[in-house]
Amino acid sequence: MSSEKTILVVDDDAAVRTVLTKALTRAGYKVRSGSTAAAMWEMVLKGQGDVLITDVVLPDENAFSMIPRIRQRMPHLPVVVMSAQNTIMTAITAAERGAFEYLPKPFDLNEMLNVVRRALDQSAAGPARKPAGGFSSEDLPIIGRSRVMQDIYRIIARMTQNDLTVMIYGESGTGKELVARVLHDFGKRRRGPFVALNMAAIPRELIESELFGHEKGAFTGAAQRYAGRFEQARGGTLFLDEIGDMPMEAQTRLLRVLQEGEFTAVGGSKPIRADVRIIAATHRNLKQMIATGQFREDLFFRLNVVPVRLPPLRERLDDIPDLVAHFLKTASADGLAHKHFAPQALELLQKHRWPGNVRELENLVRRIMAIYSEEEIGAQIVKSELARASHDAPAEAAPAAASLSERVEDWLNAYFSRHGEGLPPPGLYERVIREVEAPLISAALAATGGNQLKAAQLLGINRNTLRTRIRDLGLKVMRTGKME
Repeated sequence: MSSEKTILVVDDDAAVRTVLTKALTRAGYKVRSGSTAAAMWEMVLKGQGDVLITDVVLPDENAFSMIPRIRQRMPHLPVVVMSAQNTIMTAITAAERGAFEYLPKPFDLNEMLNVVRRALDQSAAGPARKPAGGFSSEDLPIIGRSRVMQDIYRIIARMTQNDLTVMIYGESGTGKELVARVLHDFGKRRRGPFVALNMAAIPRELIESELFGHEKGAFTGAAQRYAGRFEQARGGTLFLDEIGDMPMEAQTRLLRVLQEGEFTAVGGSKPIRADVRIIAATHRNLKQMIATGQFREDLFFRLNVVPVRLPPLRERLDDIPDLVAHFLKTASADGLAHKHFAPQALELLQKHRWPGNVRELENLVRRIMAIYSEEEIGAQIVKSELARASHDAPAEAAPAAASLSERVEDWLNAYFSRHGEGLPPPGLYERVIREVEAPLISAALAATGGNQLKAAQLLGINRNTLRTRIRDLGLKVMRTGKME
């Protein structure tokens, strides 16, 4: 029973200790608390506690440095760390040191209680996993402290501790390859090579050769043996970018490799063992492609073991100041003059839609640093550059390959974002269906010259049903120049 369980809470913020103590007590747990690393170590030495919740930064010692000692003393004690330093490295370090879970501050109390329950379940099942080995990089490979990015950091941190296949979803410019590199650089295969292949950039007839290599004389122009990307990435990570652009025949071969763990080069007969971790990425809706026969469902399930969705920049506008500061720092390191953005300039950036996502923001910052002499970049400069970028953008800037499903998803994401932390009013289903149904029926009527019988046949519905929907939706029907 929960009343028999004791939770240790360590934080030098008395308000945090009070809030956690009240919530845990209401949930039926006993609570012992402290404000220092010394107090935490004393409780551990006494064998107290079934779960330990601690802030990372304590007055006398960093909690990360203590976790290995705690695990050695009490291997069955799950450690939950929380931190206001909400970076990807905090999440990765927590996972690497063997923490059960990492929660960014401010945290949700219900989420904390769920984590405690899971920690108790693991403690009852056996000792926690052992850390995979150390790293000490202080660089921040992914920038952003927004809530949506915190969730991604926690997934990434867990995935650095195993070799599971990861599928990264996201629009162009959201940083899919950057996430893949973090999974490699901080993962178990970090000493092996990281090899990337963009499916959209390789001619269809060469994809199999690029992936699996070819033997001398396998085809016209194959003057010597070529080691494909699977061989080049041996012992490391193979990143398959834009996997949705892989032709069907190559999908079949890739599936066979994933199933059997070996492959043969084009024109070869000797099997070669595949010793790589696969990370794939796409901006496409693969489920939609499966439904239309463009992507193999069995391959999808092999690749989609751990899905990670990277949000577009418009869904994480709070991260823009941190991103701008990072781009200013890297550009200065590359020799550009040091500059800073005025608060009003940052506010303008946070109001932009950013169709090109983080990549577009980085290009804008670098362009401004290169062509303006002002040390402080004001709102007028940003306004001018955003207007120029909008004017120079090609008419087809929106992804031409976007499906109706993807466009509806984008619309819904924006709709929910406009309501902030709240929810839209009830009746969302009917409102969305009405938004789609009206232009669909109008297009069918236009295509059939206003002939309702033909339009009903085109839509696959009964004519009376069509008449009812036209009336309910308030649509006007034109036929042979007259309005019905």
